[in-house]
Amino acid sequence: MTEHGVTYFCRKSKVFVLITSNKEHPAYNIKEKNLHIIFQEELSLEDALHELKSLYGCEKLTIQSGGTVNGLFLREKLFDYIDVVVAPVLIGGKETASLIDGSSITSENELSGLSVLKLIDCTILNVSYIRVRYQVIS
Repeated sequence: MTEHGVTYFCRKSKVFVLITSNKEHPAYNIKEKNLHIIFQEELSLEDALHELKSLYGCEKLTIQSGGTVNGLFLREKLFDYIDVVVAPVLIGGKETASLIDGSSITSENELSGLSVLKLIDCTILNVSYIRVRYQVIS
């Protein structure tokens, strides 16, 4: 996230908490009262969630990220709900990021890393977009 992106989120948020393992993240240059930075030498999503609850009283959290971070949350079973907007565009290629990136499941004993979803809602949005909401049940 760039300095511009951090400033943008600060303006849009009551409280903006950034979690990073980058000691030189551009957010350290920003002086906004509602910006809080949690530094972790090594990323631990579970620890980050505990800090968000204990330090900031966070009860609900929206993760808006890319496939790599989504994959980390998925493999650690830290999602309760999934809310996806599908755009009417096809993009292909092995190197193209997807909703869930990261390490692939390559053996039978890793199947426990899968998450089963229960459909909550499916809504057709403007211009052929679709919003699909799921509850993670395992």
